[in-house]
Amino acid sequence: MILPTKHLPTERSLIAIGADIVGLLDEPKSVSKLWLDFQKLNEQRNLRLTFDWFTLAIAMLYAIDAVEQSDHRLLRREVTQ
Repeated sequence: MILPTKHLPTERSLIAIGADIVGLLDEPKSVSKLWLDFQKLNEQRNLRLTFDWFTLAIAMLYAIDAVEQSDHRLLRREVTQ
């Protein structure tokens, strides 16, 4: 589920979905705006992913400290040395 397997295509793995989400966070966005942007991206790829997979990917990103919330918006965390 987190990583692709022979039964789970790469584009449906949480790590790939999370990468797409982080890529869309070029600026702080509300979850609603991020979901709309994510849907547009997936429409271009002819890929249907549910809101459940989207929220699971966001939860994974929180767990690995890749995103944070500020003023009701998600933003990409900066990597510190």
